[in-house]
Amino acid sequence: MGCLAALIRGVRALPWVTDMRLVHWWVLLMAMLASTLACSGIALADTLQKISSTGRVTFGYRESSVPFSYLAGPRQPIGFGVDITTHLIPALKRATGRHDLEVNWQALTSQNRIPLITNGTVDVECGSTSNTAARAKTVAFAINYFYTGPRLLVKQAPGVKDFDDLKGKAVAVTTGTTTTKLLRKMDLERSMNLQLLPGKDHADSFLLVDAGRAVAFAMDDILLYGQILNAKQPAQWHVVGTPPQVEPYACMLRKDDPAFKQVVDGVITDLMRSGEFERIYAKWFLSPIPPRGRSLNLPMSDALRENLRKRSDQPAN
Repeated sequence: MGCLAALIRGVRALPWVTDMRLVHWWVLLMAMLASTLACSGIALADTLQKISSTGRVTFGYRESSVPFSYLAGPRQPIGFGVDITTHLIPALKRATGRHDLEVNWQALTSQNRIPLITNGTVDVECGSTSNTAARAKTVAFAINYFYTGPRLLVKQAPGVKDFDDLKGKAVAVTTGTTTTKLLRKMDLERSMNLQLLPGKDHADSFLLVDAGRAVAFAMDDILLYGQILNAKQPAQWHVVGTPPQVEPYACMLRKDDPAFKQVVDGVITDLMRSGEFERIYAKWFLSPIPPRGRSLNLPMSDALRENLRKRSDQPAN
């Protein structure tokens, strides 16, 4: 109350203030807003409490991040990350005591995935998000569950074999990705005169190359292979270039919520220890997958196999 009284006195002292009823109304409104934000902050900092009180958990998915998270039909997400996410449900029911837990799925993009985690709209995102030190300042990450690196997807583009061959050319990138930042930095440091064409998602960026508007689509190689998998004529497409960096993927969570992270990490740890993780991997990377029934035929990398043992959540260097 002392702070409120001081605020009223301060506003009253302003020379243009003549109606004290408006002063009291304005101060009360500001106090209510501050209180609401404070309560919201407490709720968001404790995701388990939020889920327990609402009886609802919201998982985020991507619509075209094959094979991690993509649509098999209207609002029907499937993929490696989606399977990992569904294994969280029994653990969350136990941790919150809500056996009637309602599960919602929310579509995300590269641009809105972090804001929708931080503002409480989405509780967990297990898609194709790179665990980076820069992002870790805003959100938290569970145990890494894939390792990849940016390369180039080309369609009969003579002369484009690596990143240096992109000088003076149009390149498709997906808005809000680490690869976009990488190319901007590369362009600045090497004076490459790149024309970056942004797509709202990976399918959009792929179409920019397919239509001939860009010579290449720059993105993590596994996502590029996923786009080839669904192409009408996959033999026309090639992934080229040396990855300039290695990036781990991990489920994204709200920051400063160790209890919730412990539950998510515990589920992923159990999957890795039991061999279930490898079974899920084989389903999405070594077997035919929807919608065209083709297989990536991508064995588990040494880095990922090592992390089945270490179970690290460390970001990219």
